[in-house]
Amino acid sequence: MILPEQPIGRASHNSHRLLLITVLLIVFCAWLGSQIQSDWGKVQVSGIKVPTHNGQWVVGDLYRPHTATANNPAPLVVVVPGFQRSKEALANIAIELSRRGMVAVSIDPYAQGRSSSSLSRRAATTEGYGMFAVVDYAANTPNLNYIDRSRIAATGHSAGGNAAIRGANFFGKRAQETGQPSLLHSVFMSGYVLTLRDDVLADVRSNVGIAYAFYDEGAYRNELGDGDMRIAPESLRLVNSGGSPGETPVSEVEIGRYYGEIDDRSLRVVYNERTLHPFQPYMFEAMANQIEYFEKVFRHDSGLDSYDQVWYWKELLGLISLVSALVMLVPLGRLLLETPFWRPLLHALPSAVPRPRGRGRLVFWGLFALGALIACFSYIPMAELSQRLFVDASSRRMTWFFPQRMNNAVMLWAVLNGLVGYAMFFGSYWFHGRHHGVRPEMWGASIDRGEALRTLALAVTMFLLYYLLLFGVYWIFHVDYNFWFMGVRVFRPELLILLAMYLPFFFLFFLSNSLRVNGSMRWAGQPEWQGMLIGGLGNSLGLLLIVIVQYTTFAMTGTVYWTDGWLYVNLLFAVVPMMFVLPYFNRYFFRLTGRIWLGPMITSMIFIMVLISNTVFYLPI
Repeated sequence: MILPEQPIGRASHNSHRLLLITVLLIVFCAWLGSQIQSDWGKVQVSGIKVPTHNGQWVVGDLYRPHTATANNPAPLVVVVPGFQRSKEALANIAIELSRRGMVAVSIDPYAQGRSSSSLSRRAATTEGYGMFAVVDYAANTPNLNYIDRSRIAATGHSAGGNAAIRGANFFGKRAQETGQPSLLHSVFMSGYVLTLRDDVLADVRSNVGIAYAFYDEGAYRNELGDGDMRIAPESLRLVNSGGSPGETPVSEVEIGRYYGEIDDRSLRVVYNERTLHPFQPYMFEAMANQIEYFEKVFRHDSGLDSYDQVWYWKELLGLISLVSALVMLVPLGRLLLETPFWRPLLHALPSAVPRPRGRGRLVFWGLFALGALIACFSYIPMAELSQRLFVDASSRRMTWFFPQRMNNAVMLWAVLNGLVGYAMFFGSYWFHGRHHGVRPEMWGASIDRGEALRTLALAVTMFLLYYLLLFGVYWIFHVDYNFWFMGVRVFRPELLILLAMYLPFFFLFFLSNSLRVNGSMRWAGQPEWQGMLIGGLGNSLGLLLIVIVQYTTFAMTGTVYWTDGWLYVNLLFAVVPMMFVLPYFNRYFFRLTGRIWLGPMITSMIFIMVLISNTVFYLPI
């Protein structure tokens, strides 16, 4: 049967309508997003793949304004995202530069997105994450006859910022050897100042701009231990590196002031936006600073104010698509369950467990708090353990053995907390629940082999349909479901191997969540929204506590609580929302089938592929 509280015909009609609405909404947002990124047809956006050395390759998006022609060549800016980021993460920069008449190429860094891995373990430093090869290609091929080869630049955030300054150093050394100007006319780096050292800056032959978040979480690594760039040795060295011999060195940097000259490539500028590291690329002020920088160094007057920005509309449309695609899963599942093959998976909804009272309330909320604390305090230790268990991935060496450095930490955390969830669930039942009216048949956990295989077939089918729609949208409109540093994106076929590798371990956690959400958090007489909210909080509160501890400590002391693991904490900005919505889907699919199995099968496949396709991986391909 379908939901017991709705007639089958009415439920089917509502589901078909919701499915149609979500699909149409996704397509509409994709079309509108493509119009925004192409400036309503004034910019041609296309995917490119550049073969590089050692059999490697770089994939990127090329933004060419129609005003850029062989007779009117335009400057080129290569955009390099940082660690754990793809070309979509900094598409906003490419959008704003291209609508101002500049050509932009936003790349997937090596070992991320659809670019290949690199033989170098320090790809950002030695290869600019692939940017060096793209600059060489742009400067030497006759194919890009619409770019001005004397005005090629690079920009990047975080590790991408390191790639940018390393590119200035790399091409500066080559320029000294050949006696020719550096291929990189200018670079702009944000979110990274660790390589602003004399040994790096001495060979730079490019104009340089930097932007560093005043509240950057990684600022504890800077020489003064903070993000204030006015007297930071890093920013002082940068500004003084462009000065003439005998000129009085600058002792305090004036933020936003341009030092030096464009023509001899000694121009230097420092920005210091008051924001956090991961949010810096999505700040209007930071975007305006970067736009003004490139217009100045290229002497390029677009006629548009630097705060005249449209990129955020595409981000909003990506968020709507992301949410719509997830909502679509519920009516899609209902539609497939109405077919003869999958109809046997429909069961009556089991009775809810009795609402906990008295001692039962203490047991429930005590275990709820204990689970959140274990989730909180086990995350960083699991991250540290992953570095010892998965040495190759943690050392950035190519490997087929669990090659995702960051996901390995999340996987170990998920396995531990999944097992803890089982222990608390069955322990609570054995010592309390079975004596107070809880019966195993209330959990909806029974399943035989045939039904398990049929459920798995349904989950795989829904996974394929979900991504088939995404690939179709991307093929037609060249956009995916991306919002800031979160997103559902198209993937390389090889990642299906990683899905099969990681899925069994993550499934322990997803099934544990479905069992707890539907077997102990669904009470008799309880409003449905309340049970789902408790499940969402229970699944995400522990990780949210990590974020709270990290940034409360940061606000009070100026240094984050977890220093060496701060990148693992930053990863939680994308993971926590996924953890919060997971119980909602487990509950919805439980209500559809009367069993706990379909929800975790579907969500584990999709959510883990989202993690895999957005995470750096060191595959030997």
